Amino acid sequence: MKKSIILWIIRLTAVVILLQTLYFKFSGAEESVYIFTTLGIEPYGRIGSGIVELIASILILIPRASFFGALLGMSTMIGAILSHLFFLGIEIKNDGGTLFILAIITFLCCLLLVYNQKDRFLDLLKFKF
Repeated sequence: MKKSIILWIIRLTAVVILLQTLYFKFSGAEESVYIFTTLGIEPYGRIGSGIVELIASILILIPRASFFGALLGMSTMIGAILSHLFFLGIEIKNDGGTLFILAIITFLCCLLLVYNQKDRFLDLLKFKF
């Protein structure tokens, strides 16, 4: 019971962070446009990453699919973290590093969800056609 509650808190943390960034991506907020222009993938990268994050959020909330959602979220956050480290810098438009920190928190939440369901992954590896 306690483990289940903790897992739901982790799920909700990742989902809330992922979903709150969608407004900025889909509305064309200045920071989002700046980020994806700097990366050279505006507007398709901005909209595409928003769609991927929306799909990840939905999957994370579905217990049977949360492994895949967390894997997708984790992969997306690796891209965000590497973009910050190699192209954008930690701080974006005087945000104090907030976007970078949120990407790390989301990555860690997704990593914990994937690790918690590692048996599901191992079962997939055993699958034969």
